[in-house]
Amino acid sequence: MLPELTVPASLAELLQACRSCFSVRSFPLFVLLAVGMIGQVGESTVTGILLGSGLQRLVGHDRVHRFFAEHRWCPDQLGLALAGLIVAKLLAPGAAIPLALDDSLFRRRGKKVAHAHLGHDASMPGHHLARGNRWVILAIIVELPFCSRPVALPVLMRLWRGKGTASMIDLAREMIGVLLRAFPERALQITADAAYHGGRLADLPARASITTRTPRNAVVYAPAPPPTGKRGRPRSKGARLGTPEHAARLVPERETRVRRYGRTETVHIRDLRCLWYGAFGKREGRLVAARDAIGARKGVLYVFTTDLTASAEEIVERYAARWSIEVAIENAKQIMGVGQARNRVPAAVERTVPFGMLVMTIVYLWYALHGHDAADIAQRRAAAPWYESKSEPAFSDMLAKLRRTIIKTRFSRVHAGHQPLAQIDPDLLAWSLTAA
Repeated sequence: MLPELTVPASLAELLQACRSCFSVRSFPLFVLLAVGMIGQVGESTVTGILLGSGLQRLVGHDRVHRFFAEHRWCPDQLGLALAGLIVAKLLAPGAAIPLALDDSLFRRRGKKVAHAHLGHDASMPGHHLARGNRWVILAIIVELPFCSRPVALPVLMRLWRGKGTASMIDLAREMIGVLLRAFPERALQITADAAYHGGRLADLPARASITTRTPRNAVVYAPAPPPTGKRGRPRSKGARLGTPEHAARLVPERETRVRRYGRTETVHIRDLRCLWYGAFGKREGRLVAARDAIGARKGVLYVFTTDLTASAEEIVERYAARWSIEVAIENAKQIMGVGQARNRVPAAVERTVPFGMLVMTIVYLWYALHGHDAADIAQRRAAAPWYESKSEPAFSDMLAKLRRTIIKTRFSRVHAGHQPLAQIDPDLLAWSLTAA
């Protein structure tokens, strides 16, 4: 461990679970940068993360830059180590692993930034064009007892390198394959928006189902009829059923209750077994249409799923849980400062964003396993009385509590020659109160 670096025992336990992902030389820097990113309240550049650790006078900034640009460590290995903790600690034994898939543009400046390109930034009003790196993100969705909505914990990321390289669907399939090999006994339940269908996602094994929103112009078909025994190739699809809107009308509608977005609602559901031949070929699936009750939000949701066993209600709830990855990406950008690094070389660009996203996952894990206290909400409402309806912690609350725990551990360590708390530099105390 680096000298003078203080890490709470509960956080050190989680970081130690990632020990096998790093060399003897790299692991202390990983701990320093993880603690620094959690503690940094300014910009999360590489030097900003070093400032957050408080060891900028003991560790040279060139050393932490080399951690991203030169050291031998793989974001996939780190992500799988955290995925193992999530599956072991937050999911039921033997249960399927719920996954959310999405992509986002992390804006970057400079002509020499590796793999940067011009693209649509969905976080800007009107989806304006911006220059940056586009990342495909795969997250595990968990239900935390103190949150009314599902939470997405990013574990794997892939950088899209531009036109002429592997597509985002190919990158998504690659990450799914990594999890399939890492958890051979578990089923995977993947949800994604309308951009993720077809291509290599059509060849997923049977234990990996995918649920995605269907475009309005998609065409579905009836399942293939049984062989007739006549000469010639058997039919690979049945009669054309039309677009999702037309096909859904072929089955009766029923009223039911589903829980989504933190509340239980009445919806009208149609469930049709069919083929989306243009996207998933001969793999049979289901078209599920969910219409809000009269007087509620308008519109009909059409999703296609390759899961043939789950109920229609479960499919609607599963797709609604996909929104948690959008929240995770926003928290990563706005609160953790992921994407604010200024490095440019390929190795650093390819590892800085995954590192930040995985540190955010560590914060969630720490709070779920060690940090949650029922009194947290009462304390928060006492400190900010205008939050009258606040009933559960936000990610910012989890991060603030971990920062306070780090600061408390740092000040509670007493060594020979150290000043007592009353004589600590007032500037340091002010910084600590700001970080909390």
